[in-house]
Amino acid sequence: MTDLAPLRQPLADAAARLQLDLSAQQQEALLAYLALIAKWNKVYNLTSLRDPQAMLTHHLIDSLSLLPALRRHAAGKPLRLMDVGSGGGLPGVVIAICNPEIDVTCVDAVAKKATFIKQVAAELRLPNLHGEHSRVEALKTAPFNLITSRAFASLLDFTTLTRQHLKPGAESTAIWLAMKGQHPADEITALPADLDVFHVEQLEVPNLDAQRCLIWIRPKN
Repeated sequence: MTDLAPLRQPLADAAARLQLDLSAQQQEALLAYLALIAKWNKVYNLTSLRDPQAMLTHHLIDSLSLLPALRRHAAGKPLRLMDVGSGGGLPGVVIAICNPEIDVTCVDAVAKKATFIKQVAAELRLPNLHGEHSRVEALKTAPFNLITSRAFASLLDFTTLTRQHLKPGAESTAIWLAMKGQHPADEITALPADLDVFHVEQLEVPNLDAQRCLIWIRPKN
């Protein structure tokens, strides 16, 4: 996929509908990232989607739908974010492109996917993007202010496997942000009593006829 021109206007329209102020450079970087997915997909099978328009909607725009909530929470502060089970970098790479003040680490247990993230960081010159090949429970790293996932695991597994990586302390505002489809009522019920699901936010994804929501979770003090 070398001709990105047909995707420029749909991306710009989606960003406008999400009320995201993305620079022309950021929009071009997002399309360049999509082109890299398409290129590496031939060998690494990063996604089952092959149609560029479908990849734009189901991957890029779907990930962009997280940004209004993320920006509201971050309020422009420099934060460390872990994207768990990141695969081809969704939503981690999208966050890194659109929010350079957020330092993003994409973690995946599959080596070729972590390698792809490193290649994206190098080619798109994103010093705030890092790829880590590791099972998340075995990862050795400094704690994070935010931990995200998109179709990674149940909320119980997601929080249990990553809890050691959430920044501790009563003064910490560290949270989990889990992107889900339909409202996961059963998964929320299965969470331990010392976790607080303090907000469930419905996400509207332009041009995608599917339910999406964002689950906000934090430890109880």
